Amino acid sequence: MPKLIAGLSELAPQYKAVLSDIWGVVHNGVAAFPSAVDALIRFRQSGGHVVLITNAPRPNPPIHAQLAALGVPREAYDDLVTSGDVTRDRLIGGTERRIAHIGPDRDLSLYEGLEARVAADAEADVIVVTGLYDDFTEVPEDYRARLTALVARDLPLVCANPDIVVERGDQLIWCAGALARLYEELGGRVEMLGKPYAPIYDRAHALLNAVAGREVPFSEVLAIGDGLPTDVRGAHTRGLDLLFVTGGIHAIDFGDPHAPDIEMVRARLIKEGFAAKAAMPRLVW
Repeated sequence: MPKLIAGLSELAPQYKAVLSDIWGVVHNGVAAFPSAVDALIRFRQSGGHVVLITNAPRPNPPIHAQLAALGVPREAYDDLVTSGDVTRDRLIGGTERRIAHIGPDRDLSLYEGLEARVAADAEADVIVVTGLYDDFTEVPEDYRARLTALVARDLPLVCANPDIVVERGDQLIWCAGALARLYEELGGRVEMLGKPYAPIYDRAHALLNAVAGREVPFSEVLAIGDGLPTDVRGAHTRGLDLLFVTGGIHAIDFGDPHAPDIEMVRARLIKEGFAAKAAMPRLVW
C-alpha cells in the first residue's frame, strides 16, 4: 500500500519515464499548477521522458495549444496522447460514415480529415459523444429524451471521454462519460475510449518508445494520476506503478486536501481493489 511522499524526486531514480494525467494533476482547467510543471521539467532534466495522457476528446494539436495557454510549457513533456486520438483511430477503422455528434462545437476538430461526416440523428449510423453542449448549465438528464430516441434506433455510442466529471477551477462539470452511462442505462450499446481502456495506453506506450528511441518496458514507467475510475484503474489494468495525486477529483475523500490521511487513502484503494506505489496531495518535485 502507498506511502505518503514529499515529492516526485523520491521516486524518480527508479523510473525512466512517466505517463502523467493532465487535468487535476498538471492543471485545473483554468490554470497550470506551477509545482506540477516544475516537477515534470525536473524529471526530464534528470534524463526521464514524459508523455501526457488525457481524456480530452479532441486530437492532440489543440491540446498542445491549450496547455500552452494554461501555462504548461512544451519543456514539461515530450509528447501527449488524447482520447480524441484513439477516437479518430476507431472512426478510421470503422465502417460508419454518418455521425450524430453530441458535444460542443470546439470538439468538431475530432472529425477533420475523416471520411465520416456529422449528420442529423435520423441519418446517423453512429453516435460520438464528446461532452455536454453547455457544461456550465446542463446536466445529463437534459439528454434523456434524445438518447432514448437514439437507443430506439439501436445505434452504437462511441464515448470520446470516459470521465464522468472533472474539476474546472472549483466547479465540478459533467463529461461525456456521464452521457455514455445514461445511454447504457437506457439499453444502448456503448464503446468507451480513453482511460482506463487499453487503446490509449497502447498509443502512449508507442509514443514513449519513439521519444526514448527504444522499447521502454512498463516496469520502467511511473503513471501519475488523480482519478480512481480512470487513471488509477488504467494503471492497475496495465500493471503500471502509480503515484496517486490525492488532491485532485477525490480531494474531499481523504481529510485535509493539503495533508491527506494516508490510512483513508489506503482504505479507499483496498476497497476499490487497486494499489499505488506512493501518494501525495499535489504533484511537486
